[in-house]
Amino acid sequence: MTEQEQMEQARRCAQSLFQRDRASNELGMRLLSVAPGMARLGMSVRPEMLQGHGTCHGGFIFSLADSAFAVACNSYDQACVAMGCNIEYIAPAHLGDTLTADCHEQSRRGRTGHYSVRIENQQGQLIALFQGKSYKVRGQVLTPETPHE
Repeated sequence: MTEQEQMEQARRCAQSLFQRDRASNELGMRLLSVAPGMARLGMSVRPEMLQGHGTCHGGFIFSLADSAFAVACNSYDQACVAMGCNIEYIAPAHLGDTLTADCHEQSRRGRTGHYSVRIENQQGQLIALFQGKSYKVRGQVLTPETPHE
């Protein structure tokens, strides 16, 4: 497959997966860019995303990172799910911030892959670092079967 075909496949996989992803869409996430093993998503911090201290709840930041991870690891038209993830919160995100999650594949071999996500605000300030491990399951992204367990 040529590089251009790989880029087109990644784009189609991302659009297909993201279109079906009700959670990410309900949170207002936007697909900004995609390439094989890479994805960039954005999300604005809204009032309903604030926790008791007045900053963005970590679960929403995690969700943004997890969605970028999902798009990146499914960019090869091989269905993948998360096997494990962790996040380190570096700085708070505030109401009105525009967060960007940049995911990059670190390795992919056999049925597993390792991905790193960097979440920044609109000023380029580091908000969180996320690591995810993917596991390839049966099926493809562009021709989905039944929901995976």
